[in-house]
Amino acid sequence: MPALESGHPEDRPRVLVVDDEKFIRDIIADFLGMEGYIVRTAEDGTSAVTELERARYDMVISDLKMPKMGGLDLLKEVARVHPDTLTVIMTGFGTVETAIDAMKRGAYDYILKPFKVEEIVHIVQRGLEKRRLAAENLRLREALSLYKVSEAIAASLSLDEVVSTLSDSALSEVRSDVVMTWLADGEGDFTLRSLNFSSLLEEGEELGGLDPAKVVERLASGPVTEHGARARELFATHPARQVSSLIIVPLKMRDRLLGFVATISLTASRRFDEGQRKLLSIIASRAAAAIENARLYEDLQATFQQTIQSLARTIDKMDRYTAGHSERVARYAVNLARWLGLDEIQIEVVRHSALMHDIGKIGCVMNLNKAGKLTQTEYEVFKRHPTYGREILDPIKFLGPVIPGVHLHHERWDGRGYPLGLAGKDIPLIARIISVADTYDAMTSDRAYRRALPHEVTVSEIERCSGTQFDPDVAGTFTERIEMLREELRASGVEPPE
Repeated sequence: MPALESGHPEDRPRVLVVDDEKFIRDIIADFLGMEGYIVRTAEDGTSAVTELERARYDMVISDLKMPKMGGLDLLKEVARVHPDTLTVIMTGFGTVETAIDAMKRGAYDYILKPFKVEEIVHIVQRGLEKRRLAAENLRLREALSLYKVSEAIAASLSLDEVVSTLSDSALSEVRSDVVMTWLADGEGDFTLRSLNFSSLLEEGEELGGLDPAKVVERLASGPVTEHGARARELFATHPARQVSSLIIVPLKMRDRLLGFVATISLTASRRFDEGQRKLLSIIASRAAAAIENARLYEDLQATFQQTIQSLARTIDKMDRYTAGHSERVARYAVNLARWLGLDEIQIEVVRHSALMHDIGKIGCVMNLNKAGKLTQTEYEVFKRHPTYGREILDPIKFLGPVIPGVHLHHERWDGRGYPLGLAGKDIPLIARIISVADTYDAMTSDRAYRRALPHEVTVSEIERCSGTQFDPDVAGTFTERIEMLREELRASGVEPPE
């Protein structure tokens, strides 16, 4: 059989031969050595475990019956120390059933004594080829997993979701026991944003925290991989568990350090390798870009919210009678939208639209809250405010989704509303929701021309106009649930309309 091609010693397969008979150990070692394998020997299971803890082996060939520790006990230790290592059991005692029992316990194959050396070489070649193919399949699966992780990270604009996906991926793909994600707070410090752990740690169990200053100093030279005592040096408080291995990689965008992610192994036999560090570095680079995007999106959302709040307050400042009206309408509309089963994205559109539903009144150059009834001319001017609202918001592209609620909240279910005279479900649901919320707050609030109406009277009026002015389903849901909202407001210290 052809020998292995020569190469770097670290690239050649390693085989550990374990037998209490020196002659057998030596003859197997000599033949496998001539085939190009790196071969070491041990005289019993106990010596083999010591060797396995010292170095990595691709295969262990062990006798079944040996002093101190036999082959079956060694099989358990191999599975504990190096789960990926193949084990072949040799036996000159008992029957084939004994060897088959060893395979049921995890052995790759068995050899019956007396044996032919060619048979051993063939088993080693076949086993290591199988192991190579399994490793290649694992790399392919890792590549596929990495692609899926990258897609999941890139698809989210939520910072919490990005960090969660990063942590879950580091836990599963790097096979770590603990994952810590730290993010810069914008003021020069780093805070722990996420802590994930495997079943090895119990809920609430304290491990100990990393020292961000030490970590950042080390990251200046690149990703950090440490084992044992050197890994524990990076903790601010001495970890409650023995730390076997630690990888820390930066979350960087260009030259800015956004944070770092640390994976920790608490399993004595499992130390992280270079492949796992590279994998974590790739995941972290994808996550860093997503974190940057998520923060930019959060800033944009904050600006969006501030813009809407500013516009709503501008409307309410027009006179003292409308102060707080937009925010109260938004509160009622949001709860009504939630009762109707709208999702959170739709509910946010309802909130923003309700806050700005009267923005068009800026274009009505008249005293809309004068004492007494509006003249017909004044009423016609007033009826233009939904159209003015649409015209004010239309050039602001990111406010596009809120325009239907602003433009059409005075439409009526029976088609007798304005500005377009739409009827029934031709009126967008957002506008039907705001119509009920707007009416309830307007009727239960003081105006220059009348005192606030009692809650019960207002609810009765909405019920009376259900099916004419209001969508009956929307109005019915509101009147059924409004008392529950009033109780919640009282519990939170807000006094609802009497």
